[in-house]
Amino acid sequence: MNDLFASTSHTPGVHIGIGGWTYVPWRGGTFYPAGLVQRRELEFASQQLTSIEINGTYYGTQKPHIYAGWRDATPEGFVFSAKAPKRIVTARKLAGTGGQVEDFIDGISHLGDRLGPLVWQFESGRTLDRDDLAAFLQLLPQQVNGRRQRHALEVRDPGCFDAELVALIRQHGIALVYTDSADYPNAADLSGDFVYARLMGSRDEHTTGYPAQELSEWAGRIRSWRKGADVADLPHLAAPLAPAAPREVFLYFISAAKHRNPSAACELQRLTDAN
Repeated sequence: MNDLFASTSHTPGVHIGIGGWTYVPWRGGTFYPAGLVQRRELEFASQQLTSIEINGTYYGTQKPHIYAGWRDATPEGFVFSAKAPKRIVTARKLAGTGGQVEDFIDGISHLGDRLGPLVWQFESGRTLDRDDLAAFLQLLPQQVNGRRQRHALEVRDPGCFDAELVALIRQHGIALVYTDSADYPNAADLSGDFVYARLMGSRDEHTTGYPAQELSEWAGRIRSWRKGADVADLPHLAAPLAPAAPREVFLYFISAAKHRNPSAACELQRLTDAN
């Protein structure tokens, strides 16, 4: 890495970012500087943000050398999360996908210390068998190449979205993904030693995607999570946990008014760092 793009010290244990880094409306000065060549967009984005969720892995994985290139293009302390492949999470029998899980993780492990949580997202319309899901969670490795590996679960099946689900993932230290979308079930139950949130309500009329008051509220929630405390004003499926050890926080601005999401992430990061 060189010093072409300015880097700032950020709050430890807080990772705020966007989904992906290739998006035409972000070019020409909206987020990326005018004239910046596309091959340097990841380098630039990783100097402005503390994390990026890789969405493309849902549709197809990359060769190991591609992941290694992404690792080398980003600064120390930057972290990627990634969505697990569609072919795994849509399999008829999840418990039978062990080989596919291993192949996916073997490849993406070339991100090295830039690899953060893996997101296992089960889309709307997918009815989950709870026993099959429990067996599937047993397949997710707790370590990869000697490094601890974290997993987050996003369930959009209302029939499986309940206190029993929370109890199950707490057994494995897996985080329940929180979203603020009105289209999907959402809950902010704490279940691992980290929190994973996907904010999907950015609006075009706000330069920073969300109004200032809402971003300030999110900064406050991040501070609570970072201290290990539950956030009472968000929906829950089960009884809140007592305050515990500090939790790492991963929060991403996804979809909606996508052209606003980098500004939203940068502003929330600024608010978080200021306190």
